[in-house]
Formats: sequence, C-alpha cells, structure tokens
Amino acid sequence: MKLHSPLPEKKTRLEIIPLIDVMFFLLASFMMVSLTMTKQQTIKVDLPVASSAQSDLKPDMLNLAVDAKGDLYSNKTPVTLPQLENELAARYAKDKNTPVYISGDANTRFADLVWLLDSVKRVGFTKVAFNVKPAPAAAK
Repeated sequence: MKLHSPLPEKKTRLEIIPLIDVMFFLLASFMMVSLTMTKQQTIKVDLPVASSAQSDLKPDMLNLAVDAKGDLYSNKTPVTLPQLENELAARYAKDKNTPVYISGDANTRFADLVWLLDSVKRVGFTKVAFNVKPAPAAAK
C-alpha cells in the first residue's frame, strides 16, 4: 500500500548561483595574482628610503636609472642622454600612456636626476615617478 504525504512533492534542483559566485571569486583571484607577477628590470642601485613608498611594479613600464657616477641606464642597458631621448621619443610615438620610473642611487647627484626627469618630460611622458625603497617596518 502506498502512503501519500500531505505535503506537496518538490523536485530536486541544482542551484547554479553559488557556483557562479565561486567561479567569479576564482577569476578575480587569478587576475589579482597575475597582476602581481612582474619582472623588475633595473640596475642595482642603493635607493633612498621613504616612509610612504610602495613596491608595486607594473609590467608595461619604462625603467630608467642613474648610478652614483651619473651614468644613465634604460632597462639595464647603459645609454647616453641623446640615445635615451631618441629611445623615449620612439616609445612615446607607440604608447603615450607608458609609465616611466626613475631610480637613482642614494649618492646620485640631484642634477643628474633633474636632467633625466627634464628629458622624459620634454619628450612628452606625463606618468613619471621616482622609485624609492620602502622604509623598514620598525622605522614607520
């Protein structure tokens, strides 16, 4: 004999909304991790320390450096100022929004950094920043 329940029978359903939420979370996580996987292309310089410094490097950027002797480097390659201006002009013609990061040794003359900054600005780049080393946690 078959007994019937007074409650109506419900069909089983597969809820996909939580599945979509999990997939979006995984997608966002992978995107954030892939953005942090960058390769720094600068020469070894003794950067000055700043308490408000952040160490976030982006993949499509131009790294310029000046060492203590005043020598210029573009992505680890030694260059002269006229060569650098030609390279910057060619890069600016391709992509006007490329960020430029200038690294200077702690013992670099201020005038050398200003000449480099002036050259970058003269070519037309507007997104220019100086790389500094973050201060140790105890100094903050």
